[in-house]
Amino acid sequence: MTKILIVEDEESILMPLEDNLRLEGYEVASAADGLAGLAMAVKDPCDLIILDIMLPKMDGFEVCRRLRQDRVTTPILMLTAKSQEIDKVLGLELGADDYMTKPFGQRELLARIHAVLRRSGGEPPAAETVAFDDVRIDFKRKTAVKGGRELALTAKEFGLLQLLAARADEVVSRETILSEVWGYDKFPTTRTVDTFVHNLRKKIEKNPSEPVHLLTIPWMGYKFRK
Repeated sequence: MTKILIVEDEESILMPLEDNLRLEGYEVASAADGLAGLAMAVKDPCDLIILDIMLPKMDGFEVCRRLRQDRVTTPILMLTAKSQEIDKVLGLELGADDYMTKPFGQRELLARIHAVLRRSGGEPPAAETVAFDDVRIDFKRKTAVKGGRELALTAKEFGLLQLLAARADEVVSRETILSEVWGYDKFPTTRTVDTFVHNLRKKIEKNPSEPVHLLTIPWMGYKFRK
């Protein structure tokens, strides 16, 4: 399971972030000051560090500098309440992989997390092909066949199925689907995902009213099963 360490002293940010990441299937650890965060990052390796800049005992810049000085290569996503470009530049120069300015939307943050993890190899690679029953799909060539006949899938339907296939047997939330397939700078609703899943089932399931491949997990999201 992918593990994320959050170093953040503001409970109003930390608590909902912890909850959202756990709902996404991540293992989460947290520290409320820079010294504790530095010690945890060194002693208990994780896949990503979400690091606030304004921290008690040791600020995020110094934490980042020491981690890179100690050859800790864990990806770092920095959080800052400052909008000055110099703070962002300094963080990146010290070895951070990305940054976000407070306040931020949870969907955009999740998208940034997925992007950083993909670049570092912490996220599953995109599926290139998938086959189940009499369905054969090639995501690279954007071709889909069912029972020997070509299926007309939209670009978003290909993207949705590719994301779920890459995480087969895992629950993927609607928010993650929106950020990964639509992009965090777009503003569709979670109902959009439901509609696309409904239409996709009509195309790939033997009995769309009783799906066996695109499964709804109540209150959580969707799961793909071959």
